[in-house]
Amino acid sequence: MKKKLMIGVLATATLLMAACGNSEANTKEENNSGNNTLVVSTFGLSEDIVKKDIIAPFEKANDAKVTLEVGNSADRYTKLLNNPNAGIDVIELAQANATQGNKEDLFEKITEKDVPNIKELTTGAKEVYESGAGIPIAVNSIGIVYNKEKLGKEITSWDDLWSSDLKGKISVPDISTTAGPLMLYIASDHAGKDITSDKGEAAFTAMKDLKPNVVKTYSKSSDLANMFQSGEIEVAVVADFAVDIIQGASEDATYVVPESGTYANYNTINVPKNSKNKELAYTFVNDRISEASQKTKAISLNEGPTNSNVTLDEEQAGNKTYGQVADRAKTVDFSFINDNLSSWVDQWNRTMNQ
Repeated sequence: MKKKLMIGVLATATLLMAACGNSEANTKEENNSGNNTLVVSTFGLSEDIVKKDIIAPFEKANDAKVTLEVGNSADRYTKLLNNPNAGIDVIELAQANATQGNKEDLFEKITEKDVPNIKELTTGAKEVYESGAGIPIAVNSIGIVYNKEKLGKEITSWDDLWSSDLKGKISVPDISTTAGPLMLYIASDHAGKDITSDKGEAAFTAMKDLKPNVVKTYSKSSDLANMFQSGEIEVAVVADFAVDIIQGASEDATYVVPESGTYANYNTINVPKNSKNKELAYTFVNDRISEASQKTKAISLNEGPTNSNVTLDEEQAGNKTYGQVADRAKTVDFSFINDNLSSWVDQWNRTMNQ
């Protein structure tokens, strides 16, 4: 009897130990899975290239698994705003949305201690980071694309857009696009006024003067390319990332960034406060702005780099916001833009779309 009891006790103890061992193993496995899994919300463009050049190397180097949630910036920002517990560990947004997210207190305040590569950001990127909009991962700016042969002259300055001989030949970005508010900055400069001093009043006066030259405004780069190809327009104000699309449709399209300078827009990266894996998220952010990653994506994704150590040859630089163009690119205050955008949309529609 005692022998049977002892065997029963030993068997029970063995089962309990095994159960505890399995439980600890399962817990450890789950914790490892959690610690090495990251959900990244990003732009729905060139997803295959992003996975190959950005995600795969990170996964390999950190023994991690990254899940992408893709879509346009505004929709993804709204989703996070409405549900901060959406399970997003890292989010990449346009500067306007990131600025608003900072105002809504959605993001962690990332320091150089968390992300050492912050010290390698370009001057303009550091300004954006210090404004609270997040850490810049890419930069673009606006310039002028035009058909020099058809126009019969060169365009060298922003003021040339207001020339009477360009009547009915221009397209400009709609106010609702990323480049739209930057166009208002250009118009305000043309009027000789700091846009922040009068909340855009002089800019809209200048846009009213420009209207006879504007055939239509555009919302999509593809629409702009079609207008060039069909000969509907000869000149346009455009963000540099769309220049290749236009030149692919119209070989005679020339791109110029006036010597007086341009205005920049940055895409930034943030870690939501409710991120489940902040340590790995910070590692991802640090990798995203590393010299090696920034150079790779500058070439394969045609993005202006924000790491100051990145060097590109003339062919690699292409039409990007890099080198002398980057030096002439001024940052803008998207808090100011966001605060005035609703009013600007109304004024824009009355001025340009009627």
